[in-house]
Amino acid sequence: MGTDTVQAGAADEAADRRREQRGWYFYDWACSVYSTSVLTVFLGPYLTSVAKNAADADGYVHPLGIPVRAGSFFAYSVSLSVIVAVLVMPLVGAAADRGGRKKPLLAAAAYTGAAATTGMFFLGGDRYLLGGALLVVANAAQSVGMMLYNSYLPQIAAPEERDAVSSKGWAFGYAAGALVLVANLVLYMGHDSFGLSESAAVRVCLASAGLWWGAFTLIPLRRLRDRSSATRESTAPGFRQLAATVRDMRRHPHTLAFLLAYLIYNDGIQTVISQASVYGSEELDLGQSTLIVAVLLVQVLAVAGALALGRLARTHGAKRTILGSLVAWAVILGAGFFLPAGAPVWFFVLAAGIGLVLGGSQALSRSLFSHLVPPGKEAEYFSAYEMSDRGMSWLGPLLFGITYQLTGSYRDAIISLVAFFVIGFALLARVPVRRAISDAGNPVPERI
Repeated sequence: MGTDTVQAGAADEAADRRREQRGWYFYDWACSVYSTSVLTVFLGPYLTSVAKNAADADGYVHPLGIPVRAGSFFAYSVSLSVIVAVLVMPLVGAAADRGGRKKPLLAAAAYTGAAATTGMFFLGGDRYLLGGALLVVANAAQSVGMMLYNSYLPQIAAPEERDAVSSKGWAFGYAAGALVLVANLVLYMGHDSFGLSESAAVRVCLASAGLWWGAFTLIPLRRLRDRSSATRESTAPGFRQLAATVRDMRRHPHTLAFLLAYLIYNDGIQTVISQASVYGSEELDLGQSTLIVAVLLVQVLAVAGALALGRLARTHGAKRTILGSLVAWAVILGAGFFLPAGAPVWFFVLAAGIGLVLGGSQALSRSLFSHLVPPGKEAEYFSAYEMSDRGMSWLGPLLFGITYQLTGSYRDAIISLVAFFVIGFALLARVPVRRAISDAGNPVPERI
């Protein structure tokens, strides 16, 4: 009887965990549409065109009196949004660990970002400053929300499940992005039949991403559970807590080494995601409908890529699989430098390559890091991870924007990003992940 009770309890616990995992997947479903429709497809080219409407005869806008080439304004806005996120995330991460109540903070971040994204409907004419401000708020809010979302992974998935659970989360996000992009493509290409101008259609697509984000966030908020925190007694303010986290992480130098490698190669990934549409429209002379189809192709193949790389990790280990994906990223960017203008077929081939490695490299990085987090410090450590994920991803857009400002060539800007993948590969290859997991006090999976 006692054995049956134990088995029934274990079964109930597993069922509860699966239910919570399914709810967790839906935050990727909710917020990934922002990354796809807003940041990757529509906002870059559209905000650049709005900035050009406001530019002087030399092609410069002057926010706060600073001369900025209109073509660089979007990249600089992305960089600023990331700096804002860096300032906010330590406060939120420390509050989440102290109180053990992540859900209210996740809700605040999600609905702040959703509201700012919905407000992009009012972006038009020469209102480039409004566009920049909304981008800063939405992007910073997404970074904070993702930090809290990621910190649930060690709590809802056993060590042997994490690669698969993380990969499924990314797959959910890319599936949602593909679904909404189909609707965006229909609306944008048939805007006349809907009685909309091209500009109005873009603004509807931007705002719809915010509404989607807000609506589907309700599912994880209902299913995820807050847990009591081992660090509840701490009363340190956010930045004092961050300093304490950094001091604690110095006791885990291999975890820090992984974060440094991830900071660098993920900076390259995030910059490709945010600047690919600008490259396609401004350098390759591709139309908005072509860019939408290309990103849709990325989304569809990223679902398969995330799941496929998750399976590869089972046989080859997460670290080796990530290293292989970084080689692929460098090759893809090198090929992108030579793409001919006005040739959408080759742009689609490049998009297919990006799709196959994008989801897997991100999902496996997240699950690998989850093994390196000391128990009870999930939000605290994932705050540092998110600062590496998005918080330090201002370097790539800044390099991209400066390269274009100095050379006037988006080809030079895109090829400069190869350095992030080469350096990231070299640093990750040196991290002894098994020892890092053991030093963090976690069980070492059979294959990692």
